[in-house]
Amino acid sequence: MKVLTVDTATIVATAAVVDENKLICETIVNFQKKHSEKLMPAIDHMLKDAGLTIQDMDAFGIVNGPGSFTGLRIGMATVKGFAQALDKPVIPISTLEALAYNLPYADGVVCPILDAQRSQVYTGLFRFNEEEGMVAELEDSVMDIEALIGILQNYADGPIYLLGDGVPRFYETMVEALPGIIKVKQHLFMNRASSAGTLAVERALKKQWQDYKSVEPVYIRPSYAEEQKK
Repeated sequence: MKVLTVDTATIVATAAVVDENKLICETIVNFQKKHSEKLMPAIDHMLKDAGLTIQDMDAFGIVNGPGSFTGLRIGMATVKGFAQALDKPVIPISTLEALAYNLPYADGVVCPILDAQRSQVYTGLFRFNEEEGMVAELEDSVMDIEALIGILQNYADGPIYLLGDGVPRFYETMVEALPGIIKVKQHLFMNRASSAGTLAVERALKKQWQDYKSVEPVYIRPSYAEEQKK
C-alpha cells in the first residue's frame, strides 16, 4: 500500500511516499515559507524521480495540525484535491505526534514544541511503548512556556527529548529550569513527512481513514484575528 503524506504545518514543507515495507521517497524544504509555490512542484519532482504517478497512490496522509493556519490550509487543500480526484481515503496525523515519531524507541519522554506566538507553544508529551508505539501522555495542547516547564518538572527524573520549531526560541528558558533536558540533533529536529507517512501507513492498513470531505485542520485555538473580533 503506497501512501503519499504531506506536511505543511510549519516552515518546513515536506512530502513522502511510504509503503508497508519502506520509505520510497521524501522531499523536505526547510527554507522560507512559500508552501503555495513550492509544494506541488516538489511533489511532482519527487514522484517523477521515484518513477511513480499520483494515480499509484492508495491513500493520502495529511498532517492536520496544530501549526501555521495558512500552512495547514495549503496542505489540506492539496491532499483533499488528490483524494477527491482519485476517490481515495485520507489519514489525518497530528503535527505533534508526527514530530514525536522522529524519535521512536526513545528511553524517556518526547516533547515536541511548536512556536504558537505570544509566548505560547503547541505541545504534547509522548512515550514509546513496544506494543502501541508512541503513546500520548499529554494530549495536543497550547500553553504558556512556564506552564509546560511546570508539567515537565514531573518528568525530570528521566530523559526529556525536545524537538520542533519552538526550540530555538524557548530552549534557553527551558534548560535553566530543566538542566537535563535534551535538544535533539538537527536532522531529527524538524517535521518530516516520512515520520507522518509511517504513521499513516500503519493506520491505512487498519483502515483507520476518513473520506476527504470529513477531514479538517485542527487549529486548537482561534487565530489572533478571530480573537480580536470577539
